[in-house]
Amino acid sequence: MRFNTLQQWLDWQSELHPSEIELGLERVSAVWSHLHDQAFSVPVVTVAGTNGKGSCVAMLEAIARAAGYRTGCYTSPHLIRYNERIRLDGEQVSDERICQAFQRVDEARQDQPLTYFEFGTLAALDIFATTQLDLVILEVGLGGRLDAVNIIDPHVALITTVDIDHSDWLGETREAIGREKAGIMRPGIPAICATPRPPVSVREHAQAIDAQLFVAAEAFGFKVEEQGWSWWSQKRRRHSLPQPYLRGNFQLQNAAAVLMAFEALAQRLPVDQPAVRAGLQDVRVPGRFQILGRDPLVILDVAHNAEAASALASNLGDLFCNGKTCAVFAMLADKDLHQVASIMKPRVDEWFCAPLSDARALEIGALSSGLAEAGVAGTAIAQCGTLGEAYEQAKACAGNDGQVVVFGSFLTVGGILELSGE
Repeated sequence: MRFNTLQQWLDWQSELHPSEIELGLERVSAVWSHLHDQAFSVPVVTVAGTNGKGSCVAMLEAIARAAGYRTGCYTSPHLIRYNERIRLDGEQVSDERICQAFQRVDEARQDQPLTYFEFGTLAALDIFATTQLDLVILEVGLGGRLDAVNIIDPHVALITTVDIDHSDWLGETREAIGREKAGIMRPGIPAICATPRPPVSVREHAQAIDAQLFVAAEAFGFKVEEQGWSWWSQKRRRHSLPQPYLRGNFQLQNAAAVLMAFEALAQRLPVDQPAVRAGLQDVRVPGRFQILGRDPLVILDVAHNAEAASALASNLGDLFCNGKTCAVFAMLADKDLHQVASIMKPRVDEWFCAPLSDARALEIGALSSGLAEAGVAGTAIAQCGTLGEAYEQAKACAGNDGQVVVFGSFLTVGGILELSGE
């Protein structure tokens, strides 16, 4: 084996390819064909979208497991441990098994350069292909059409939301981005849109390839009731459903799309009402409006674009807070700081800016000036030396009556989770 530890493999992969991102399927497809020459025999659900992918993947996994099915899940990025990305039956895969998969990918690639994400995707797929499963759930890393995950033909394609993010790679309009995400669709297979207003490009692509398109509020939907909520499609209804354990107003939209995915898979993977109820109540996704502690209330959310910031601001507005809302904030340089800050400004009283130990991170001075340009008062902005320092200052500022919201990046939330020993 080339390396003995997972960290050695990951460090090496980071330097293996000259670019952090290189979209395209040719190299990954070639390596995959050397690893496995057959398609997955079990159903595959591929999930793309600007926001909500992780929540949909987690709900798919939780409901399937509650129904007694064995699941394999691939997600990215991770918050603390790389192993979070690859789960079998809800459990993170061991270092040893990931290293073994890395070795197989390394041998199959020959001299083909792979990015960090491509290497990990191939390893996850190899693990799933060599495990007896009932359902494979794949989360797209970036876009869809040219993402490494898209070398696998799904049995159901699920698109959560389409908004502006990763513009350098996907385009600067919803239509352009929608076209990229629609690339996970396949002729004749169900394609589900969780948003009731998908870009025209999504509808056009589905029609062009003759995919079976199911759009929220048209082919399926939900209704909030006094006791929980109900779900409907053109074929059936589900009543008296519990609220998903995941917090947030948008989670019913995600849950409705997930139930439509199971409807599309009903002949191969039937799911009864008790499994749906249990899955919705059991589902957990760290870093999505996660409550970490109280006195003060600490909320963690990986929101890092305008759409996610709007959802976070709405959720904060639904909470009663007797004191200040203090933010621990750090972002990556390729994100729209001005938009995110403008959306969150009415919900945050004090901002504690922190540096991130990543080359992609926005420098703390740029964070502060960006907040000021968005209209945040200079007296409400503090520059902290470390993420831990920002967290302690924010908690002290909030006191027992206030709340702390940690957001801006997976790295920001992951850093606080690690500091907290979670």
